[in-house]
Order: sequence, then C-alpha cells, then structure tokens
Amino acid sequence: MADGTAQLSKPLVLVVEDEAALATMLRYNLEKQGFRVDEAADGQEALTRIAENQPDLVLLDWMLPVMSGIEVCRQIRRRPITRDLPVIMVTARTEDQDAVRGLNTGADDYITKPFSMEALLARMRALLRRSNSVPAKGLLSFHDISMDLSAHRVQRNSRPIHLGPTEFRLLEFFMQHPRRVFSREELLDAVWGPDIHVEPRTVDVHIRRLRKSINSDGELDIVRTVRAAGYALDTEVV
Repeated sequence: MADGTAQLSKPLVLVVEDEAALATMLRYNLEKQGFRVDEAADGQEALTRIAENQPDLVLLDWMLPVMSGIEVCRQIRRRPITRDLPVIMVTARTEDQDAVRGLNTGADDYITKPFSMEALLARMRALLRRSNSVPAKGLLSFHDISMDLSAHRVQRNSRPIHLGPTEFRLLEFFMQHPRRVFSREELLDAVWGPDIHVEPRTVDVHIRRLRKSINSDGELDIVRTVRAAGYALDTEVV
C-alpha cells in the first residue's frame, strides 16, 4: 500500500510525441527523475488520454498526425476541467512567430528541438511549482478586480475571470505591487523563477493573454505598458 501511495504522489506527465525513439528517451529519463509517464502518438489520442487520466503536465509536440499540437492545446484550453493544465510545447520550429503562436494558443512554455534533458526538466519543475504550489491565503483587490487566493478565483465587476496558472501568478504579483513598473527580466524572476531561462518575449505573450482575459468592452485596461521600461498595474492612462 505504501508503494502505491508513493507512486501516485509522483507527478504524471503525458508525452505527446509521434517519434517513437524520442518518446522512449523521454520516458526513460523522466522516470529516472521520479515522474510517472503516459504516452500518446497523435493529437486525438492525447485528448483521449487526458480525459481518461488527467496528467499534471503535458509535453506536447507541435507536429503530430491526426491533429496538430496547436489544435490539441486549443481544445485543452477550451475545456473547463483542463483549462489550467500546464502545457509545454515541444517544437522543431525556431522562428520567433512560431514560438509566439504556440504561446498564444495557450501553451505555458515551449522548448525547441534539439534540447537537453536538463533544460526540459528545469522548465517542467518550474511550471509544476507554479501550478501545484500551496495557494496563499487572503484577498487582493485593485480598482475593480478582486482575487481570492485561497479559492483561486478572480473577479472583475463581479464577473468571473478564468486565468491559466501563469496569468494567475502574473496578476497576483502585479496586485501585490500595484503602480510599480517591472521590467521583463524582473517579471521573469518573480513569476517564472530565477532558475529557469525563458525568453523575455514570453512575458509579452502572457501579458497579452492576461489583458484579453481581464478586459471586457468598455473597461479600463489596467495593465500599463511603460515604453522601454516594462509593465505596471495602474489606472493612470499615459
């Protein structure tokens, strides 16, 4: 019984990869690092696996048969039960616009092939820490937005707002430090963590996603862009 309990306590990672050799390598290395691993070889199988046994994190290849990784990510984000599921896009594409497209689709992070296991593990652990950390207690409020940290709920003008784990942490950090301008590098350290390398443009993508989630027609955009400096949570229009 104790062994079974210990096994269930290990994070479950779904590896969605149609290249059998790479999937085998990932399984071997992830299991050595204490993860449980499930596999899917195409996009449709990935959605079936997630529905049957929801993982703690998905490693999602961009180029897949049957259904692309981009479409899988879209469907994950559309479903309320998987909306907050951490997703790392694994891609052979190196163009900036492709990375941004993956993030805009809803991926929390991306890594480009070929990659080292050390780099992948660092990204996975940082994302799992953000999504599985013990929630802080209490309420935060700024202007017409309120955050219930214990219940992990956000409202604006009493309207529920649904945020992914990264956008939630980003908004939480801003609301803890209202009206202060933070550079992209400072936001990366505070929200992603100092032990993981993420491109500064990743911050811009998540800021856009945060704005899209919290702003409705006629509402003030309270996430202010400060040219050549960074971002701030502020009601002042400059």
